Amino acid sequence: MTAIGPLLRELTPRVLSALLRHHGGFDTCEDAVQEALLTAATRWPVDGIPDNPAGWLITVASRRRIELHRADTARRRREETVFALTPPDTEPPPGVDDTLTLLTLCCHPALTPPSQVALTLRAVGGLTTAEIARAFLVPEATVAQRISRAKHRVKATGARFHPPPDTERDTRLDAVRHVLYLIFTEGHTASSGTDLHRVDLSGEAVRLTRELHTRLPHDGESAGLLALMLLTDARRPARTRTDGSLVPLTDQDRTRWDTAMITEGTRLVHDALTTTAIGPYQLQAAIAALHAEAPTTADTDWKQILALYDLLHAIAPGPMVALNRIVAAAMVHGPTTALARLDDAATDPALAGHHRVDAVRAHLLDLAGDHDAARAHYARAARATLSLPERRYLEHRARQG
Repeated sequence: MTAIGPLLRELTPRVLSALLRHHGGFDTCEDAVQEALLTAATRWPVDGIPDNPAGWLITVASRRRIELHRADTARRRREETVFALTPPDTEPPPGVDDTLTLLTLCCHPALTPPSQVALTLRAVGGLTTAEIARAFLVPEATVAQRISRAKHRVKATGARFHPPPDTERDTRLDAVRHVLYLIFTEGHTASSGTDLHRVDLSGEAVRLTRELHTRLPHDGESAGLLALMLLTDARRPARTRTDGSLVPLTDQDRTRWDTAMITEGTRLVHDALTTTAIGPYQLQAAIAALHAEAPTTADTDWKQILALYDLLHAIAPGPMVALNRIVAAAMVHGPTTALARLDDAATDPALAGHHRVDAVRAHLLDLAGDHDAARAHYARAARATLSLPERRYLEHRARQG
């Protein structure tokens, strides 16, 4: 059974794409594919995996798609019957990239980010509604509602299963990368709950981003996003202790970092930076590579990291970029300068009440030698976070003398 889950997730976009090419109607086709996947998950462990699993799923999903329209008019039933007599091909026509088309459809600009994330994980990632709900620690009904609304919204826009027009291509690809980044970020550092990591999400984000890079090998930002994920995820084995408590970067056992992921990520970002236009994901990956290449915390090239954050702030400013840039500034110019910058950054409405502001302020105060004030801000940050591992770490820092 363990081999069936990954196989079904791998085949999901292929099966859905085949139905969409043949029948159209994203909402109905997606429902049919989900029922076919459920049937396979039930029958394959008993009957064995068929010789042509993709063809099996497409046939079952096609039949179910017909059944879903049996209540329609006689004309529609006749049309559907004709479709049923000619099952969709298991392979796309030459030159057609169905996975990329499906990704851009799931990340349609008419959808909200949570809906884009849920639809991408289900339609492209092959996760069930229950799996997505467990990953994000939200009720299954909430996820089901997001997916249902997303499919109806896609239908209402008149979007079809075609690559986006050239005028929209870059914008749609930006949305795809952003959705994959959101999925990875939630998996790498869960925003709430008892676990720091949600490996099912981060692993799925890496897999889908690798698919994106394979289809767009010369796209620097897709390469940069994959590099960022690999370089970040490489540190995961050292980020928690056996009891699940958080280990900050400065205290991590770097021998536990995944060297293969670091090597691949470093190569990807180096090639992207030297052959394509520079973008935000490449810059973030370059920063992660500098951390990964430093044998110890003391050997970290903070001047170069600060320079990269300055460039990142210039081309893609954001609240988290601002906070990370301030931490880098503290390592280069000292905590007093960084605290002044933090006062300015904290006026950003996006950071109002965010626990990371207090966490960064506590860190800077510690560096400045004001440990009493630092403990107070660690305590404030602990009260504001919804992540149990982060809260325990911040409470521990607040108790330290």
